[in-house]
Amino acid sequence: MKRLIEKGLMFGGLIEVASPALVERYNRALEHLTGKRTALDDFHIDISGYSPEVGDELGDHLYLNHAGVNRQFILLTTEQKRAPLLNAKFSTSRGILRQFIETNEAQLFALTARDAVAGELVNSVFAMESPARLFDIQRVVVEADTTKGTVRQAEKLAELVNRFKREEDAWFDDVLIAEMIGLAQETGDVTRNPVRLEQMEFQQENFWTAHFGGVYLFRGVKHQALISMGERIDPGTIPIEVSLAAQDRSQIARFLQANDLVEPIVKARGVDAAAILRQKMDFIVVDAAQEAGVDLRGATRADIRALARKNTRRLPQEYHTLNALVNWAENRGRWPEIDSDNPAYFYTLRASDHADRDLVNQLLADLAPKDVRQLFICHKELFYRLYAGWSETKKSYVADFLEREYLVDKAGARHALFGHDAPLDDDRAVPQEDLIARVGPWGAVGAAKPAKRSGPWGG
Repeated sequence: MKRLIEKGLMFGGLIEVASPALVERYNRALEHLTGKRTALDDFHIDISGYSPEVGDELGDHLYLNHAGVNRQFILLTTEQKRAPLLNAKFSTSRGILRQFIETNEAQLFALTARDAVAGELVNSVFAMESPARLFDIQRVVVEADTTKGTVRQAEKLAELVNRFKREEDAWFDDVLIAEMIGLAQETGDVTRNPVRLEQMEFQQENFWTAHFGGVYLFRGVKHQALISMGERIDPGTIPIEVSLAAQDRSQIARFLQANDLVEPIVKARGVDAAAILRQKMDFIVVDAAQEAGVDLRGATRADIRALARKNTRRLPQEYHTLNALVNWAENRGRWPEIDSDNPAYFYTLRASDHADRDLVNQLLADLAPKDVRQLFICHKELFYRLYAGWSETKKSYVADFLEREYLVDKAGARHALFGHDAPLDDDRAVPQEDLIARVGPWGAVGAAKPAKRSGPWGG
């Protein structure tokens, strides 16, 4: 993992907490939420206030996310909105936190000037005993206040002010006036500068969770389904009919098509489909080279393609299928028939333009993990987990590629790959040498096959 950190591919964009004042504010919030404190003088935090160094010190990397369900957060600055979310357990958490910060940015800027803001993403589930509990998550409410209760006190002061204006004898109520003065000393003039955070709640219909080996739940679509990347979940234990596992490729393909969630890359507008597919082919060659023990350190794209030419017969089916598709796209060669049983099938798709495109692109990355660029952009948790098991030569090649061809223009790369509004990814490529020395290597249904259709996507 050290290589990834050095290149800004892991823990990039974290916020440094180094001043004694900020460390003390963090400790007040940490103690307020968890009863714990850190003895560190400086560390780094993500959008939620989680710090890998503090997690290492406490021996608990879920210290702000007990049981991985109701994520707590600590805000020291509104700049945290640009930071990544580490150790994510739900795909919606970072978006919720970012929207909360942006909606309340002016208020949070004023509040964090003097204190930390601590809060929680609250839902009705406090433990994940079984997959059925996922269906109890209907909405997430954001609760937040400073460690001194400034927002709560401001609301109380506002009520007292209204009472003072409303009651005829309020000028003679010394207790009321004294209470107002005391609260105003803490909150300031709430009549001119109201201290109020927007009450926000978010419906949770379609999402991914890291629980149970990784599960995608789609219930806000016409044809509902639960898709598990781990063990198959018994459909008799959940309140929807369709429960799929990763090996149910035909059923997953039918689900994606029936809900219009994907589109073929070669049919997408405004993209260089052949270039995208050729890059996926290169990644497949790299994966095959790893298995063959070939040293790829320092290899260029030309080297990879020369290697592919010399070892064409030993390359997997995914390579040959994508090559046939590129031949059709560039030279109007023979139209290949690619159905969902073909191991290259999910490599040929991307999410169509809809509200859950980021979630669908993450699912496609899960189903086509040899495309390491999409895996890194759309599913970092899985990328880091797989990276730990790669050979040193593949680690070196992938890290160099992402640094050279992704970090230099992330927005452009995401737009070229995914179009529409590309997935959010604000991890900045800033090497953090002091962080490297202190962090450890953690990650961080039996439906019939669809009928054949004309064109590559026959089923």
